[in-house]
Amino acid sequence: MDSAEKTTTRSEQKSRKFLKSLIRKQPHDLLLVIGTGVSAAVAPGIRALCSWRSCIEAVLEAAEQLEVLHPGDVAEFRKKVMKDRDLLVVAHDLIRKMSPRTGDTKPNFFQDCLMEVFDNLEQHIQNPMVLQSILSLMERGTMVLTTNYDNLLEIFGQQQNKPMESLDLKDKTKVLQWARGHMKYGVLHIHGLYTDPCGMVLDPSGYKDVTQDPEVMDKVDLEHFMVVLKENEDHFFKHQADMLLHGIKVVSYGDCFDYFPEYVQDLAAQICKQRSPDADRVDSTTLLGNACQDCAKRKLGEYGLDVPKRTRQSDPDDSGGS
Repeated sequence: MDSAEKTTTRSEQKSRKFLKSLIRKQPHDLLLVIGTGVSAAVAPGIRALCSWRSCIEAVLEAAEQLEVLHPGDVAEFRKKVMKDRDLLVVAHDLIRKMSPRTGDTKPNFFQDCLMEVFDNLEQHIQNPMVLQSILSLMERGTMVLTTNYDNLLEIFGQQQNKPMESLDLKDKTKVLQWARGHMKYGVLHIHGLYTDPCGMVLDPSGYKDVTQDPEVMDKVDLEHFMVVLKENEDHFFKHQADMLLHGIKVVSYGDCFDYFPEYVQDLAAQICKQRSPDADRVDSTTLLGNACQDCAKRKLGEYGLDVPKRTRQSDPDDSGGS
């Protein structure tokens, strides 16, 4: 075995180590927050799924091909995507450029561009084991929230004959049902879904609305775990220390994105095999009232999973603050 092979083996071994505080949790006590890393791993052929920048660039390319945006505007936005740090503002301006200024949200060319970018998602699924791992957790009670605009998970679940449903924050009734654990196969898209641009959160004010909504944001402390790529050790450990101050345990799935699908599969398998604790070993407070789940405030980086610990409220009349 040469040195390169040894290095690869060490990386793989490190990526298989799991925190006991994470893998010993019951599936039904977890809220899984999936970011672009999941979609990028599942459908690597769709560039728009990889990052914010890639998504905006793909929309611009579609706008150019469909001739729904002046060539001069396309060129100007491409410059902004390359130079501007605040891509939210760029995205907001792009949407406004392709939408009517009358206040009416329909019709708009932005939706046409999104449909072009995310067309035939099911044909681009290359690594279904990531979705299968997530689905196995959902089957055991894990709730799923996503910051992604695609519905790859729902498509895959439907192919497995699961009654998957996409939810957004506009439907408060269903969101509350989901938050109380009553929608086993519901996936909450806190930033919206590409099929409904009107519900998408792509501008600063939209993010403010989400994070300050008293009915859907946290009112209890959750234990957070964030799984990320470790490309640079110094950057990773600094990020780890910084996030720990915010109550988030950052762990790595490895130093190569190719390790991500297998890591998710192994992690889900470890959690799914956990047995429910004996009744006499359960804290009595977990047996009172209805299960309550709040949405996570913190969204992921571009490649990651956030797995906060669900808590239970002791007041049966508590709506969960959802």
